[in-house]
Amino acid sequence: MKVLGISGSLRKGSYNSMALRAAQKLAPAGMEISMADISQIPMYNDDVRAAGEPAAVTALKAQVRAADAVLIVTPEYNFSIPGVLKNTLDWLSRPPEPPFDGKTVAIMGASPGPVGTARVQYHMRQVMVFMNAFVVNKPEVFISNCASKFNEQGELTDETTAKFIGELLVSLQKLKTRVG
Repeated sequence: MKVLGISGSLRKGSYNSMALRAAQKLAPAGMEISMADISQIPMYNDDVRAAGEPAAVTALKAQVRAADAVLIVTPEYNFSIPGVLKNTLDWLSRPPEPPFDGKTVAIMGASPGPVGTARVQYHMRQVMVFMNAFVVNKPEVFISNCASKFNEQGELTDETTAKFIGELLVSLQKLKTRVG
């Protein structure tokens, strides 16, 4: 099973990118997780889209289409979706052939605060409904107080978090099998 991972943060030391790399290591047998780069996606402008889709958008759409499933790992900005991720999703939701249509998706996130991205994940679920994706319901992975869960090398050190990530990935496999 090929899973495309998308981090909702561009920051070099992003805990969400660290969590995505941890998921790569925790992937169950038969699952391979690659990472997409959303740093080159331009700001959405329908005039630009109408004149011709930017190469970075076309490439990302192809990556999403080629994946069996998508894992989105995102921080929470101002109780919601970071602009860079929302912008990316806006591009990916547009015709022709929006690649999330019927795609199986898992969501998780890391935050230095105590809520651990709960609010952004609910907003992401709303966006995924519009995009006609199938989102894993349980477990929800909210990595709170994230700075204490990774070492200086960016490796996940918290066993409970690792357990939840592993369970999320198994649930992603199971959902993909159910929806086809």
